[in-house]
Amino acid sequence: MATAFSALGLSEPVVKALDELGFEQPTPIQQKSIPFLLDGRDLLAQAQTGTGKTAAFGLPLVDRSDPQDARVQALVLAPTRELAVQVCEAIHTYSKHSGVRVLPIYGGQPIDRQMRRLRAGAQIVVGTPGRVLDLMRRSSLDLTALRTLVLDEADQMLDMGFIEEVQTILDAAPPERQLVFFSATLPASIRKLAARHLRTPMTLTMPAEERDTPAIAQRVYFVNFKNRAQALTRVLAAEDPASALIFTRTKQAADELAEQLQDDGHRAEALHGDLNQSAREAVLGRFRRQQLNVVVATDVAARGLDIADLSHVINYDLPQDGESYIHRIGRTGRAGRSGVAISFALPTDRYRLRLIERATGSTLVPAKIPSAGEIQVRRTERLVEQLRRQLQADESDPNLVLYREVVGQLREEFDLGDIAATFLKLAQQRPGSTGSG
Repeated sequence: MATAFSALGLSEPVVKALDELGFEQPTPIQQKSIPFLLDGRDLLAQAQTGTGKTAAFGLPLVDRSDPQDARVQALVLAPTRELAVQVCEAIHTYSKHSGVRVLPIYGGQPIDRQMRRLRAGAQIVVGTPGRVLDLMRRSSLDLTALRTLVLDEADQMLDMGFIEEVQTILDAAPPERQLVFFSATLPASIRKLAARHLRTPMTLTMPAEERDTPAIAQRVYFVNFKNRAQALTRVLAAEDPASALIFTRTKQAADELAEQLQDDGHRAEALHGDLNQSAREAVLGRFRRQQLNVVVATDVAARGLDIADLSHVINYDLPQDGESYIHRIGRTGRAGRSGVAISFALPTDRYRLRLIERATGSTLVPAKIPSAGEIQVRRTERLVEQLRRQLQADESDPNLVLYREVVGQLREEFDLGDIAATFLKLAQQRPGSTGSG
């Protein structure tokens, strides 16, 4: 439950949204910064991706916004449009029950469309410095009602050459505004900017924790949206997972993907919030009893899910941030066992991948979608290994006498190698056999 967040001073609608998202305990930076930001104080925070910093500033933004006032009350500046979209998506989920509207603005999207949306009203705007400044100069983005201005990834913003745009935006904000800087590092340029604009700020330093996932092989497949489903089919055929948990972003996607996997011959079911508690427990029971080998789940439905010997975690949709990624893949490779974490990345996901790698301190190894020939080679390798283990286990099995007699009879008519190859062919064709799907 998200009751721990209510102790930080957050309102009931925000806490309700966090509960539905599966948030249980605030991270250290959230514990320290949320009460402070709710009081309207300025903040300079050094925080890496994966520490929960988006919620640390996003939750107070929602709580401090008045949904009855259609004017812009909070502005978040992000260095890239990918980060702007990601932060906007996160804040939107926090505001589900608050009635607060969140709008992303960035280059590469028609500016007239963004101007119309601003006229329609939004309490929180998340944008890149160039597009924000452009809309301000066109008198479409009015900051007169601004209460809070946040710089996210401030060091990267300055490294990318946005110092003049950021200065102009800061100077245009009302004098009685709250100013919040979040930065992975605190170089001289950031400290100088903070000294000029922040008023008696609290300073937090929250370096990322060491992440240790040595038993988990992490791979990423770069795909397009239209061929992602086919790519998953090929990867599953090559991997032949004993038990796989596949994550999607939405309930509809989970249902559709589970149905597709069933059509492909997998024992798969969906797990999401539209299922009642007894239905969810039934799915998990079948998964634990190995009656299913694939469960397609959303993050909320999978919270608290603990499956022994889970061999694969697959991110069909990349998670929102590094912390969510770590939480997902940590379900495999437990107790000294090995595990596999596979991610599918769309062309728009490259920035999100960098955030994940920064959070984990590791590199996701790019992999190539296996061809039909490579899939067959891997199936054969698994079959050979399975036969080798069975032969070693059955050396003294008395039940083999009958089978040896059958082979002996066939040897009078056929070559021994042909007999073995034919048996293997028949075994491969049996439903549920290794390599069938």
